[in-house]
Amino acid sequence: MNGIIIIDKEKGWTSNDIVQKLKGIFHEKVGHTGTLDPLATGVLPILIGKGTLISKYLINHDKEYIATIKLGEKRSTGDSEGDIIEEKSVNNKMLQKENIENVLQSFGGKYMQTPPMYSAIKVNGKKLYEYARKGQNIEVKPREVEIYNIELISVSQKEQEIKYKVSCSKGTYIRTLSEDIALKLETVGYMKELQRTKVGDFYIDQAIKIQDILENEKNINHYFITIEKFFENRPKIKLDNIKLKNFLNGVKICNINEDGIYRIYNESDQFIGIGNIKNNTLKRDIVI
Repeated sequence: MNGIIIIDKEKGWTSNDIVQKLKGIFHEKVGHTGTLDPLATGVLPILIGKGTLISKYLINHDKEYIATIKLGEKRSTGDSEGDIIEEKSVNNKMLQKENIENVLQSFGGKYMQTPPMYSAIKVNGKKLYEYARKGQNIEVKPREVEIYNIELISVSQKEQEIKYKVSCSKGTYIRTLSEDIALKLETVGYMKELQRTKVGDFYIDQAIKIQDILENEKNINHYFITIEKFFENRPKIKLDNIKLKNFLNGVKICNINEDGIYRIYNESDQFIGIGNIKNNTLKRDIVI
């Protein structure tokens, strides 16, 4: 089994929990792209077998989320798992729809975001959350992220909560964005809930829950994306037996086509794998 399965991760599971569970089921090499916190739900692309070799094609994908901000409380982790470290009042003006929409739109485009201390970013060889758990303060430099689109979904006056949808660049922390939104509303807040609805070209409606796989392994068949399917929009090259032998042996083939990523097939039109052409030379990348 070589390819990708999109998991709709539920609360309480870590990304590594999903990986280990699928390893036990399929007895294949398994990996994931883009960790989701245990609190978060939604799209988690899982790579199986030689599908793990696709990871380099997935690292810069944009993301889409639906998040809920609880206003009036700031938490140590930026989400509901942390301790309350600050409280601030929330008035009716802050919760007016027009006011919130104006604040959300102010985040459109590029902005400098400071990653949260409870994150896996490394400073001096240690992850930030390792420092945070020891109560150590480390200077974290802001970095540029981009908000492509952000829109209000709903406002709860009673619960003092805002639900919004955001499409953003890789590396954007929604916990930090939620805190920044609350600050711009002149209060404090934390990310109460988070659902990732899209990673690159993978959408939530393509995803299967891990429980459905545990109940019946065959449920995966409808959702499984083969390597050939993943690269279906890439051009195709059919190699004769001599060129195919060279390709499989890692011998570069010259003067074959324009630069790019190609699906490789044999003379019988059987999918062999993926090759890269650079400077008019074909090089083997993935062979199934």
